[in-house]
Amino acid sequence: MEFTEGYKQTGPCCFSPNARYIAVAADYRLVIRDTISFKVVQLFSCLDKISYIEWALDSEYILCGLYKRPMIQAWSLTQPEWTCKIDEGHAGIAYARWSPDSRHILTTSEFQLRLIVWSLLNTACVHVQGPKHASKGVSFTKDGKYVAVCTRRDCKDYINLLSCHTWEIMGVFAVDTLDLADIEWSPDDSAIVIWDSPLEYKVLIYSPDGRCLHKYQAYESGLGVKSVSWSPCGQFLAVGSYDQMLRVLNHLTWKTFAEFMHLSTVRGPCCAAVFKEVDEPLQLDMSELCLSDDLRQGNSEDSPDEPFRVRYEVTEAPINLPSQKPPADKPNPKQGIVRK
Repeated sequence: MEFTEGYKQTGPCCFSPNARYIAVAADYRLVIRDTISFKVVQLFSCLDKISYIEWALDSEYILCGLYKRPMIQAWSLTQPEWTCKIDEGHAGIAYARWSPDSRHILTTSEFQLRLIVWSLLNTACVHVQGPKHASKGVSFTKDGKYVAVCTRRDCKDYINLLSCHTWEIMGVFAVDTLDLADIEWSPDDSAIVIWDSPLEYKVLIYSPDGRCLHKYQAYESGLGVKSVSWSPCGQFLAVGSYDQMLRVLNHLTWKTFAEFMHLSTVRGPCCAAVFKEVDEPLQLDMSELCLSDDLRQGNSEDSPDEPFRVRYEVTEAPINLPSQKPPADKPNPKQGIVRK
């Protein structure tokens, strides 16, 4: 394995979708480097410290979130003289994202007052009032033609469907949730899955016209859904819960056909190789290694422990996996199935 020399970085870094560039935040500067030679391709100066970076899908544009201002700045790799600055004023900016066509930026204001679609082609902008979340609650179809935005008004959750061509609202329908957590289109764009907050176990599948295709609820008591994910083919829907169970639904009947649990003990026969990290003392040949008096004194006083090296050995089943029970008196317990 080969390593490059170290480069200054004080903020986020992000690879471009085409994997040709890497953007690195260094204080007020955005450094664009080639991923093969690591030479600087472009260098942009922002008005404040960079808090967030996101590439457009075509890898031609990149936006920087200056959330301390708050402000958004966008740059072009092919047109270095082109720049874009978005400032919401007193409303602030909590989050920003690109549209699939790489020519529009969606920003969410502080306190979820509104979601604004900014066009890079002209000065037009479209407002959506009352988005449910800042960084969640927005999902684009795979073909990039439509976007679903979660909103809330009068203590009720709604789904707004917008056309990504004209950004007009194509439809609005209410959903049966107490506190909608997130939303995601299916890979074939035929269904929309939404799920409730962890306090209410509820997974709902809707058609784009607002019909509820299925309602899934594994249990009623206890914390509910933590993560939801479609399979790449769109035929399966995985639901991770706080009860340490992963349940997989079929897209035809929306019934559970498989359940998986993260067991604390792995028993045989097991086809997976489990490696355990082992620390072992490092045997030094003092006849060949000559240490200075200062180094010897430092090792004897400041570092009394013997030097060691780390190696990995294959462990045979049964294997007990270490776990720690989360405290019951604190919110957001670190348990359940997480999407990675």
